[in-house]
Amino acid sequence: MCAEMIPLEKKALFILNPVAGRKLIQRNIHAVVRCLMDHSYLVTTAVTASRGEACELAARYGAAYDLIVCAGGDGTLNECVNGMAREGISRPIGYIPCGSTNDFALTTDLPLDIRKAAAAVASGRIREYDIGCFDERFFLHHALFGAFTRMAYTTQQVQKNLLGYGAYVLDGLRELPNLKPISLQITVNGERREGEYLFGSFSTKRQIAGIYELPEDLIGPRDGKLAALFIRAPKSVADWELIARSLLSADPNCPMVEILVGSEFLVQPETEMEWSLDGESSGLRGTTRISVRQASLKLQG
Repeated sequence: MCAEMIPLEKKALFILNPVAGRKLIQRNIHAVVRCLMDHSYLVTTAVTASRGEACELAARYGAAYDLIVCAGGDGTLNECVNGMAREGISRPIGYIPCGSTNDFALTTDLPLDIRKAAAAVASGRIREYDIGCFDERFFLHHALFGAFTRMAYTTQQVQKNLLGYGAYVLDGLRELPNLKPISLQITVNGERREGEYLFGSFSTKRQIAGIYELPEDLIGPRDGKLAALFIRAPKSVADWELIARSLLSADPNCPMVEILVGSEFLVQPETEMEWSLDGESSGLRGTTRISVRQASLKLQG
């Protein structure tokens, strides 16, 4: 006689990156699938083998499912959201964070334990968040240029696993001697400004570049605004000291640090510059338009 089972009335596409972080998801696949089944989901599991595959899986197959579940780091989640947004797929997405630093999970209060995260996804609670638009691409957390931009995708995975944020700091220290100012124009809210900068960040949340946190009344998670932070290129030792003090104290009230809030930015560098989206390389870009899609991410969990 067959055992009585829960009717599997919904369908979930489970996209996982097996090498993310410390590879913990490999030992928990069965637990995640069982948790979703216990909440009436028939689960299709897709294991990625290369960068960009999560994006294609979400884009090609996501519309056929009631829920898309992503297990991996911020880069894997970014790929899934890009695939869905590219094809206009408006489905809830659940996130099981198992990367090295898990910035997105930390800023959205998601459980970092894999089984607890799966239970949160299965619970069905949905929260809406803004996503950033970077020309034809999208980002969940931040778009970066300038100093330390390359760290997230050039730092060795072994270092990330052992040290977490410490691995990025070590690589950042190595990059210091090579920092060069970037000349660009920035237009926001109809106002244009220009200067030389070491670093720039565009964030959908109050937390900027993992360093600063803005007041709640300045920007919210679903208000259609982006927070941008720029560090001006230092001209003297005193300027370097101001920047260092601001970074170490997480205090943006510094003459070398500029913070802007707006719904659309136009960034025009003199020459092409390298960008990072949610910790993954976006290559060299010239003039770039950065905007926001309000409350378009339906996060289940």
